[in-house]
Amino acid sequence: MQRFLLTIACIVMLAVPAQSASRIKDIADFEGIRDNQLIGYGLVVGLQGTGDSLNNAPFTRQSLQAMLERLGVNTNEVDLNTDNTAAVMVTANLPPFATQGTRIDVTVSALGDADSLQGGTLLVTPLMGADGEAYAIAQGPVAIAGFEAQGDAASITRGVPTAGRIANGALVEREVDFKLATLRNVRIALRNPDLTTARRVAIAVNELIGLPTAEPLDPGTVQLSLPNGFNGNIVDLLTDIEQLLVEPDQPAKIVIDESSGIIVMGQQVKVSTVAVAQGNLTVTISESPEVIQPNPFANGQTAVQPRTDLKVTEDSTQLAVVDETITLQELVDGLNALGIGPRDLISILQAIKASGALQAEIEVL
Repeated sequence: MQRFLLTIACIVMLAVPAQSASRIKDIADFEGIRDNQLIGYGLVVGLQGTGDSLNNAPFTRQSLQAMLERLGVNTNEVDLNTDNTAAVMVTANLPPFATQGTRIDVTVSALGDADSLQGGTLLVTPLMGADGEAYAIAQGPVAIAGFEAQGDAASITRGVPTAGRIANGALVEREVDFKLATLRNVRIALRNPDLTTARRVAIAVNELIGLPTAEPLDPGTVQLSLPNGFNGNIVDLLTDIEQLLVEPDQPAKIVIDESSGIIVMGQQVKVSTVAVAQGNLTVTISESPEVIQPNPFANGQTAVQPRTDLKVTEDSTQLAVVDETITLQELVDGLNALGIGPRDLISILQAIKASGALQAEIEVL
């Protein structure tokens, strides 16, 4: 059972078959084709007493007063006391080449001490980019995945009722000025930078075109130039390039998440012949206090005398040899033969790395 858990729950084997190729569009991004993040501040109204406490959230009070004044309602001498309004932050991703009138999804998150956004409606909220310009306007009813219910003596919460989404809740009002078709040069950015992969991408592109138009600049970038006499623009060229198959290379790496005991090994991980011994040390502490009664007519007092029993148990283990591995499966089989748990395996891998027998990088999350 322990060996089964070690293989299934602890080790995720990224055993990529030989000659497994991926499309360039799946391993790289093209310059300019990207999302832009938007953010805005707004008010959600219509809550059933689950909004911000205006005394504890002065920014909600100020925003509510400013909104009412813009609508012609004078609130200077009015003591606002409502808990049906909540201040929220609104975020969204502006897709590449989104045109005016395109609808996008937005995420709404409470900013104050609101208990829930259920049943609320977001009022008109401008969404701005990093340059401070408004690119979209959001408004609409908020849909949340969680809920909260409470009584006089108990309450229950499921999910996160203070955050929700509005599907197609924003209209794009400003377009990002980027004309891809007019470019003569485009950079291809690898999502996992690697020198070998960058060179393979350049070779695949050059073989397709028949001219040296692609050049690797660094492990994460390949420069692509539109060849002279090409019958089309850069968009036509990128359409053909993104379908090319390239076998990505990856360094030997082991990723360890100590909090959950998860270990992920790459295909290139190798280990030299090494002997490993692992033993468990168990310390057992038991308390059995003893009550001491005084002798009759001794004018003494009943006392409790502590008594602690300590027991130390150490499992006897022998050295086990993990032979030099050629494939990831052989490495996993060798580690499974030790019959150890996930936590001990993490320590063993780190110790093998320290001894110089593990040809891989260890990254601890």
